[in-house]
Amino acid sequence: MNDLPHRTEFRDEVGRREEHQLRARRRPGENVLTSLAFFGLVGWSIVIPTLLGAALGRWLDRTWPGDRNWTLTLLVAGLVLGCLNASRWIFREQRAIDRDHAPEEGDERKP
Repeated sequence: MNDLPHRTEFRDEVGRREEHQLRARRRPGENVLTSLAFFGLVGWSIVIPTLLGAALGRWLDRTWPGDRNWTLTLLVAGLVLGCLNASRWIFREQRAIDRDHAPEEGDERKP
């Protein structure tokens, strides 16, 4: 009879996982390909500002030559901007996942 609390915990864990799977099935379009597409978008959200910064810096260096290296400066600025944008997207998605996994009102199970 000592294993009764363990059975209860196991049953609760199975119930939580089953609920998670049911929620995932109710969301249309959420699958592995969607996740891969999201990672691709995150990657492009970093690459595009970086390349735009480098291109603008190269143009500035050719147009107004001087002591400053605008290509390197704007490349780094584009990289930082892209990383901030990507982290914003990732945190937003994480909050949505956390909301989906939060116990519903009246649910006595632990999160």
